[in-house]
Amino acid sequence: MTATKPTGRRRLGLLRGRNGSDRDVMKSVEEWRTQLTPEQFRVLRRHGTERPFSGPHVQPDGSGVYRCVACGAGLFRAETKFESGTGWPSFSAGVADGVETRRDYSLGVPRTEVLCRRCGGHLGHVFNDGPAPGGKRYCINACALGDGREVQDPDPRGE
Repeated sequence: MTATKPTGRRRLGLLRGRNGSDRDVMKSVEEWRTQLTPEQFRVLRRHGTERPFSGPHVQPDGSGVYRCVACGAGLFRAETKFESGTGWPSFSAGVADGVETRRDYSLGVPRTEVLCRRCGGHLGHVFNDGPAPGGKRYCINACALGDGREVQDPDPRGE
């Protein structure tokens, strides 16, 4: 059973949104482990990175909305996807209210981490070497994206 507001420090990090409010989806470590595959858990909850060219969704295709595999929130429109040659799905923009960013110094150099706004799952990083007009490249772990895309407009709450 998923608690709406777990207490104590046994929660797995990233449970608070950018403004300090609780996330819409909060689960215990064990609940996430049960729901996600081991690779998805490592990437989404432990800030891991999958091997390049190892997952689906690398090539641009079709239309619709890519959703968070953990909570179903709309993250990226297929129309913003492009081939970056990096081995990870790349997008030029996120869905409004679907993703958020924060500074990441885990490798000793500043990067910008991309998170699911609804559940706080680690999605990847965004770089300033994308296509015009925005110049952004959201480099996203394929395992963080759901298996399929929904064709209707995204709802960041996954409803």
